[in-house]
Amino acid sequence: MSAATLFRDEGLEVFQGETVDTAIDFTPAEIWAPIMAEGLLWVMSEPSGPPVAFLAARLEENRLHILEFDVHREHQGRGFGRRLLDFAIQEARQQGLAGLSLTTFRDAPWNAPFYASAGFAIVEGDNARGALQAYLDREATRGLDPARRCAMVLWL
Repeated sequence: MSAATLFRDEGLEVFQGETVDTAIDFTPAEIWAPIMAEGLLWVMSEPSGPPVAFLAARLEENRLHILEFDVHREHQGRGFGRRLLDFAIQEARQQGLAGLSLTTFRDAPWNAPFYASAGFAIVEGDNARGALQAYLDREATRGLDPARRCAMVLWL
């Protein structure tokens, strides 16, 4: 989605060595098929309009782990992201899960601070073990700077 371009416009390098001309690598559709089949990919749109946001998740260690969450740039700041995140939180509650988790950029103002405003807290050290640490490790092998990434959890 266009949300990925926001990093570049703010001068934030997502992947080391990235330039404004580097192609943005989108997740291929076949990755989303099993997530959709599990009922863990939600899309939001305006009435009778195209999709403006999506959130994809996976069940990990009795948590709903958010894999990707994007709001189209033209629709940011209008509450779509907050409503979609609130929906995911309610889904986790209805499923009786212990919480939600995700990994994100700690230094981008619309990432960690946004999630913190919804009740998520950064977990580090021994608290970021298991699946959370595995996600952070995988991101590092893909070129994401570990110093800029963090794991966050919202316990229900």
